[in-house]
Amino acid sequence: MTEIPEHLLKRSQARKGGGDAAAAAAAPATTPAVAASAAPAVAAAKAEVVPAGPPPPKPDIPVVAAYKARKKIPVWAMITLSILPLWLFMYVLALKPIAAKASGPLGEGLKVYSNCGSCHGAGGEGIGSAYAFTNGSVIATFPHIEDQLRWVKLGSAEYVSAGVQIPGDPNREGGPHIAGASGGVMPAAGKGLGLSDLEILEVVCHERYDLGGAEQGTEEFELWCSPEAPAYLALETGEATFDDVHTVIADKGIIEIGSVPVAGTTAE
Repeated sequence: MTEIPEHLLKRSQARKGGGDAAAAAAAPATTPAVAASAAPAVAAAKAEVVPAGPPPPKPDIPVVAAYKARKKIPVWAMITLSILPLWLFMYVLALKPIAAKASGPLGEGLKVYSNCGSCHGAGGEGIGSAYAFTNGSVIATFPHIEDQLRWVKLGSAEYVSAGVQIPGDPNREGGPHIAGASGGVMPAAGKGLGLSDLEILEVVCHERYDLGGAEQGTEEFELWCSPEAPAYLALETGEATFDDVHTVIADKGIIEIGSVPVAGTTAE
């Protein structure tokens, strides 16, 4: 076995000792490096723990952006616009003329006429065998109101039974109306319908002046059918009836009505 010279052994040992020392010296230096590298990792971990903020909103599309930029209508203007229909309605209502309500015999006669409309028609046009009142027909048949009052109160059956054929004007243009000839039956408003003399006057005034078209303001109208008519007021207060109104108001030339059928009178 070859012997290694001593000086080579020492040199080898010295080299090994120097390497160990360098390694030992280098070892402490690695710890700070590890610590230094660990600090950013901890900081990064802390940074990840903090929640991220909401993402920025998406920009509006052009239509939405234009709407948001447009000037809004003020609240007071919206309130004003909302009440315009009501204001317009009130304005039109204010311009509409108020119809005058009839009073006296004409106003009350319209109510009583509900007993007659089923035969003579709501407008007095006549239905079936019932005679019409319109276009002056009722005035032509009964030129004097007293004859119509008597006819309405007693009805056609009493006239036929009494043998009185013509309750109105015998010289009527187009021919007189004959009791019972039309085939219809005129009910007795007094006994059959239970109307008072006052109610009969009211409905006859309505038939003559509202439906028949007779001119108001005439002598007959002022005597019988105006709200201040003497005959109307006498019947309303109970001062007179159809039996005696011609004597209660003796200075007006009233034809006796009575309670029995009598032939009608001519226009002249």
